[in-house]
Amino acid sequence: MLVAFDFDGTLSDSEMTVLLGSQNGTAEDMADITERAMNDEIEYAESLRQRCALLEGLSDEQAQTAFDEVALRPGAADVIEALRNAGIYVAILTGGFERGVEAALETEGVEVDAIVANRLPVADGKLTGEVRGPLISGTKDDAMEVVTAVTGEDRDATVAVGDGANDLPMLEVANLAIGFDPKPAVAPSCDTTVETMDELYELLEAEGIL
Repeated sequence: MLVAFDFDGTLSDSEMTVLLGSQNGTAEDMADITERAMNDEIEYAESLRQRCALLEGLSDEQAQTAFDEVALRPGAADVIEALRNAGIYVAILTGGFERGVEAALETEGVEVDAIVANRLPVADGKLTGEVRGPLISGTKDDAMEVVTAVTGEDRDATVAVGDGANDLPMLEVANLAIGFDPKPAVAPSCDTTVETMDELYELLEAEGIL
């Protein structure tokens, strides 16, 4: 069994690019671009490049300060821990950034089996304004294919949990698609929806996954 989570907006209500933008005064612009992308008004890869370009020149120390503010939602650590204890492979597939995901998990003292995320290149101690990684123009169904191939899991034994337009590819290929307070454009592609991590825990129990 494989459970794949989105991060920003799902496991976390922190929006990483907004936290980073608050370090250099571009948070409002970040939030606006993010909202348009999640509602499917602008292509995700383009939105990510636009947001990262606003970070050019931000010191790596300031970036780390922002990453250290990334937090898991209440109850998210419990869900992850219960899944791992049940022997389920837990992956995080996010267009957000590896360092923020790792910081949030470390704060809560939990681990996952795989993180597929993007990175912000640093040169001379400052962000370059570029972004690299598999989930810029790559999609989460491809990432899920890779993870299932690596783990040898059957497609019929996959669950995806997400909220935004960039989660649609993995929600559509998962055996069970769970929307976490999904955006209006996303809800129709979900088998079921939850609003809190406690509800998600109960649903996973009811489905016999936990």
